[in-house]
Amino acid sequence: MASIRLNNIVKRYGVFTGVEKMSLDIEDEEFLVLLGPSGCGKTTTMRMIAGLDTPTEGSIVIGDEIVDDVDARDRDVAMVFQSYALYPNMSVYENIRFPLRMRGVPAKDQDGLIRRAASMVELEHLLERKPGALSGGQRQRAALARAVVRKPQVFLMDEPLSNLDAKLRASMRVQIKHLQRQLKITTIYVTHDQIEAMTLADRIVIMDKGIIQQIGTPDQIYSNPANVFVAGFIGGPPMNLVEGQAEGGVFTAPGVTVPCPPHVRGKVTAGFRPEDCQIPGTDVVGTVFGVEPTGDMTYLTLDVGGRHIEIKAPRTFRSPIDAAVGVAVDPGHLHFFGLDGRRIERAE
Repeated sequence: MASIRLNNIVKRYGVFTGVEKMSLDIEDEEFLVLLGPSGCGKTTTMRMIAGLDTPTEGSIVIGDEIVDDVDARDRDVAMVFQSYALYPNMSVYENIRFPLRMRGVPAKDQDGLIRRAASMVELEHLLERKPGALSGGQRQRAALARAVVRKPQVFLMDEPLSNLDAKLRASMRVQIKHLQRQLKITTIYVTHDQIEAMTLADRIVIMDKGIIQQIGTPDQIYSNPANVFVAGFIGGPPMNLVEGQAEGGVFTAPGVTVPCPPHVRGKVTAGFRPEDCQIPGTDVVGTVFGVEPTGDMTYLTLDVGGRHIEIKAPRTFRSPIDAAVGVAVDPGHLHFFGLDGRRIERAE
C-alpha cells in the first residue's frame, strides 16, 4: 500500500491552465474523493497521478518514490473507468485474468486470484459470460474485479458509476466502500456527484477552475463550507445563499431578517440549509412557488424577494401555489460570507 504526495503540481495546455499549484497529501489506505463540476481539473489530476499525463510543473510521490519519470504501467496503480473498458471478446474470467498475465503472475496462481476477486464483487456465477451478456452493474463489478485482482498500491476511479441508474449507483457505492475497506488500498475517486462524495469519502477535495476550494471530511465540508462556491455545491438541495446587509447584529434582505454576529458588517451573503428551517416563522417570508412531496419529506420552494429559497418541510406539508408562508431559520446554523466569497469565521 502507499501514501501519495502532490507537490505544487501544475498542468497547462497552451494558455489554458487545467490544474494550478496543487499540493495534497493522501494517506495510506485513505479513500479520497476529488469533487467538482466538469472542467474543474479533477480528472486531469487523476491522470497525472496515473502517469497518463505529465505535470507541467511540480512532482508526484507514491510511497517513497518520485514517479515523475516512471511510466504509467510501472506505477502499480489500477484504474476503473466510467466506460468499464472490458474486452468484449473475452469472458469475465479472462477479463479479470488479463492483468495477471500482463504482469507475469505464474499460471498456477491465477485461478485462485481470479475467483477470489470475483467473489469479492459477487460475480463468481458469471465468470463464463462475456460483457455483452451482463447488465451495467455487472459490467462495472467485472471492471472492479479486474482492478483488484493483483492488489495494486493505488486504486484510481474516474466517474465509475455515471452510466448506472440511481438504484444501481446506490448499491455499487456500498460495494465499492466495502471493497476498499476490505482491501485497505489507497483510493482516489473522481466524481461530480456530491452524494457519491459524501457517502464514500474519508476526505473530500473540492475543486473549481483547477484550484482546490476546500479539503476536509464530509462532515467538515457540509457543516463549515469554506466559501460561497462550496456552500452552493454541497447539499441536496444546496445551501440557500442570500445577499444583503448586516448591521448591529441583524442581517436584512428583501423578505429575510435574521440575526448575525456583531463583527459581521456591511454587504455580505447569508447562507442556511433547507433542513435548518421550520414552518411557521418570521425570519424568511415569501410565497409558495412549488411543493414537491417525496414520501419522507416535502420540498418547498418559496419566492422570496424575487429569488428562490428551498425548504425541507414535513412530509405532510401542503400549500397552494402563491400562498404566503413564513419560515424560521435555526440561528446556530447560519453562515455568513464576505465580498471575497470566503466564510466569515465566528469571533472568539
